[in-house]
Amino acid sequence: MMREELVFGPIFSRRLGSSLGINVLPEKGKICNFDCIYCECGWNKDGRGDTRLPVAAELREALAAKLTESLEEGTPIDSITFSGDGEPTLNPDFPQMVGDVIRLRDLYYPSVKVSVLTNATRLGRKEVFDALRKVDNPILKLDAVTTADAKKINRPQGRYSTDAVIRNMEKFKGDFVLQTMFLRSPDFDSADTVGEWMDIVRSLRPREVMVYTIDRETPAQGLQKYTAEQMRELVLPLIEEGFNIQIKG
Repeated sequence: MMREELVFGPIFSRRLGSSLGINVLPEKGKICNFDCIYCECGWNKDGRGDTRLPVAAELREALAAKLTESLEEGTPIDSITFSGDGEPTLNPDFPQMVGDVIRLRDLYYPSVKVSVLTNATRLGRKEVFDALRKVDNPILKLDAVTTADAKKINRPQGRYSTDAVIRNMEKFKGDFVLQTMFLRSPDFDSADTVGEWMDIVRSLRPREVMVYTIDRETPAQGLQKYTAEQMRELVLPLIEEGFNIQIKG
């Protein structure tokens, strides 16, 4: 199980390059309204030992110190990324934190992108939506085309509807990055629904699509990854139609 500090890295990200991570969730625990079968942070039940959420002032101090250190050492950074152990938008200070991170980025590393990896469940909250509109890369997850399949893969906690999530994604008017996990499990195969998924992509028209597969140990057993070549074959119609597709095996 991965457990990250408030500010960590930079680490090499398959999707974002040299990424300075921000974990606005418990440093020794996990808080998420998904419990994905492939999550590298493990099951939610195994991350309940620490539930303390950092506040905006702590992030400002930690990030300023890290950016100062990185500048002095000449460390390259491509992205400052909200990721960490769970869903970052669950932190009540998330909107304030986004503003603070943008201001510090502008001060220390003005050419660096600010990215947020989110499961897109809280886009209906105005303060979350507005914050995500401010960042360079709002990276919104959609692993399943139906609520039933999302319950198999993402195991959402509480009410969840893929239709509602897609409607909220439409509000970005294409100015976002769509992220989708491709995998095989004992009762789900991404290839079986890829046609419907591509129709959703055509409707949403995101400026970029990130297709990836499992890369680390997963909490659920029996999961199989796709190769980059297999994923490319599955999404080839979108590539031929001119969509910007990133494929990470």
